[in-house]
Amino acid sequence: MLGTISFTSRNLLKLSSCVNSALRIVPQATKVAWFGTSDKGSVIDAWNKSCYYEMDYTIPEDSSVYEAVERFSAYDVGALVTTDKDGKFSGIISERDYIKKMALLGRKSKETKIKDIYVHSRNVVSASVDDSVEKAMEIMMTKSIRHLPIVDGDKLVGIVSIKDLIKEVVTDREQTIRSLSDLALGKGASAM
Repeated sequence: MLGTISFTSRNLLKLSSCVNSALRIVPQATKVAWFGTSDKGSVIDAWNKSCYYEMDYTIPEDSSVYEAVERFSAYDVGALVTTDKDGKFSGIISERDYIKKMALLGRKSKETKIKDIYVHSRNVVSASVDDSVEKAMEIMMTKSIRHLPIVDGDKLVGIVSIKDLIKEVVTDREQTIRSLSDLALGKGASAM
């Protein structure tokens, strides 16, 4: 993790000039990842570091909404993947579903089944195990969602939140900045 660095516009200009000079002397065969365009970071990388990775992120669709809310609170998560009676992916329930479909309508969470308010799998957008973090973020931003199930074909693999993806991007950018700084300072670039 990089420490806090305070940049003035003069320092940024000097760093930019150094980086540009260093890049002019880097052989063409050297791969340099430009800030914001790294090919690294798959959605699976983010999943492996997610809090969802450590827990059972599924809940039966026949459970009460109250049980889902208990799990949201206990695990400090905002969504759970729902499963049918055969244990297969059937949808997703989120805190937003609770607010919009329960609290605002005066429904009772102990009496309402998850399957009465969740987003059914046919309407759920998901990421493929082969998707990059950037692709997953694009999906989430386009659809205005905060949680994204990950699938391999028709098999559910995991779920990530937008926070998980942002953490992965920040880590990648810190590595890129460190490598470019090393290059600019003549230390050589580490593998990016």
